Amino acid sequence: MTSDLLKQYTIIAQFLGKTLGPDYEIVLHDLNPDHYEIAAIVNSHVSGRSIGGPLTNASLKMLMDKAYESDDYLCNYKGVAENGHVLRSSTMFIKDEDGKPVGLLCINFDDSRYTELCHNLLSVVHPSKFLNANPAAHAVVKTKHGAQEMNLPAPSDPITENFSMDIPSLMQKIFTDATASIVTPMDHLNQQEKKEIIEKLNKQGLFQLKGAISFVAKQFSCSSATIYRYLSELTS
Repeated sequence: MTSDLLKQYTIIAQFLGKTLGPDYEIVLHDLNPDHYEIAAIVNSHVSGRSIGGPLTNASLKMLMDKAYESDDYLCNYKGVAENGHVLRSSTMFIKDEDGKPVGLLCINFDDSRYTELCHNLLSVVHPSKFLNANPAAHAVVKTKHGAQEMNLPAPSDPITENFSMDIPSLMQKIFTDATASIVTPMDHLNQQEKKEIIEKLNKQGLFQLKGAISFVAKQFSCSSATIYRYLSELTS
């Protein structure tokens, strides 16, 4: 992203943060070819991240899927902050004159204060015994609040964004998710099984991160050259 464009969108991020209020985190990602990182962030307490932090797993996948070719933005998908709060997240692709992404402008809304307010209101109008005996009373509010009023994605929405604090944590998260169903120890996998995992990791955008090759090689107890070979076979 050029310095002028970076400055312009940094001002926009600051404007949105102050206008929308403390429950909205505004994040500007610079997609400089040498590094993908947070260039500006407002209301960072929502996710706990800071300038210089990495992209999220969801952002990497959007770029790998080239979602920017068919969409200018993706709205209202699920994010999960480090403190466990579920966020409503949206991403706009900042493109150059050729339509290539040079940055991402993201908004993450934390509705936990309003959920707590709803719960407190119910506690006022209903005795605690009623609420404990009728959990559906909570479910109705959550369903209406989430699916109708806030237009949140359905539970089957494929995007779930996790906000890692640094690149090693992000790589570990992507690798753990990709291998969650595998019971065989990593160093006992056969070649085909490793290739299938490599393909899955590649689709998730892991290898866009600096150091990903050596990280995966360590997980598989093999050489970096082996990982490069697997990747070249996938793309050939």
